[in-house]
Amino acid sequence: MADKTKASEIKAINGAAFADRMREYKRKPLSLVMLLLVIISAALSVAALVFLIVYILIMGVPNLTPDLFALEYNSDNVSCTPAIINTVIIILLTLVIAVPLGIGAAVYLAEYAKRGSRLVKIIRAMTETLSGIPSIVYGLFGMLCFVTALHWGYSILAGAITLAIMVLPTIIRTTEEAMIAVPDSYREGSFGLGAGRLRTIVRTILPSAVPGILAGIILATGRIVGETAALIYTSGSVTGYAKGLMSSGRSLAIHMYMLANEGLHTNQAWGTAVVLLVLVLAINTLSSFIAKKISGKRIR
Repeated sequence: MADKTKASEIKAINGAAFADRMREYKRKPLSLVMLLLVIISAALSVAALVFLIVYILIMGVPNLTPDLFALEYNSDNVSCTPAIINTVIIILLTLVIAVPLGIGAAVYLAEYAKRGSRLVKIIRAMTETLSGIPSIVYGLFGMLCFVTALHWGYSILAGAITLAIMVLPTIIRTTEEAMIAVPDSYREGSFGLGAGRLRTIVRTILPSAVPGILAGIILATGRIVGETAALIYTSGSVTGYAKGLMSSGRSLAIHMYMLANEGLHTNQAWGTAVVLLVLVLAINTLSSFIAKKISGKRIR
């Protein structure tokens, strides 16, 4: 009986809120127009995303054959397994380089630099500018600097460092915003208990900003996985496994691009697109799971 009464009360409250909202829309027709535009925009965005994913799955799933996942690449099976391994190595190496630098820069901007200072504004403007530079420009820079000037040649290390420079602005901005969003009461409470600035940052600010930091890392990882232009000029497009950090090796995105560009293995290119989609989904799911685990431990 109590549940029915509570349900009826909730229904009445929702009905009253809906009636108030409709009266407001009658008084302000522009609000209703804006609401409809927002709904239409959201529907179109979701529809485009669903169409893209469904189209890739329809074209690619029938081409997921055992030969596509053979351990060794040859001109017959055009296996993507070596490209998957190379991609994982590039992702890990890029994040190992970019994440500490990005978090360190964000810590300085959010906690040590004077808020609103001219230096902070300049650094933010530079990071926002770098985040908008086309990836092919980074690729040309990596080729001229690492491949040619430092004589590294086409190598996994040259590609990883180039990608680290490319994703660094994203990690810096997201981490800084996540740290700024942490309430100042956290800092004041930590200082009041006698903790220093560094201990406050490590034990209080950074754990509270973990979801935002991981969001930036997820965005950076997605860009790394789907990157082609920067890697073609730095890590190269050699088939097979990279024998070391100074060896050339193609990533999964480059592998798909080369298959489609040659025009001889278009079906396998669609299958590789499905593998790339699944890889990105797996990385995002794993990152979200880790973020929830860390946040849960912090709350407990």
